[in-house]
Amino acid sequence: MLKFPGKRPTNLGVQGGKLASCPSSPNCVSSQASDNHAIAPLRFSGDAQAALRKLKTVVEAMPRTRIIDSKPDYLYAEFSTALMGFVDDVEFYCDGTAIQVRSASRLGYSDLGVNRKRVEVIREAFDRA
Repeated sequence: MLKFPGKRPTNLGVQGGKLASCPSSPNCVSSQASDNHAIAPLRFSGDAQAALRKLKTVVEAMPRTRIIDSKPDYLYAEFSTALMGFVDDVEFYCDGTAIQVRSASRLGYSDLGVNRKRVEVIREAFDRA
């Protein structure tokens, strides 16, 4: 298997209640974007920290995933592709009313919708859990 992980971005994390903006390339989605990168946040009811713990369980169960950072209101994971080992950075931030999400490819320009599809798979599993 080939490996093309790229370098971990230095702009990740929460700054002023926001995840990093998406670049101009189409290989990123964010619930805090208002352009073609926009995707809905994950919704929950009840305790915010319990919701993020549930989300962490969902993410950990996904293949080729590694949790990099986990805090009571923030989760950061790396997802690797099976064939080429490309890495996508996926962040979740619980703002108290919803879980904001950002998923971005480290390398390349287009991801053929992989980041958007991944977030929707996570959303479905989160809603079922």
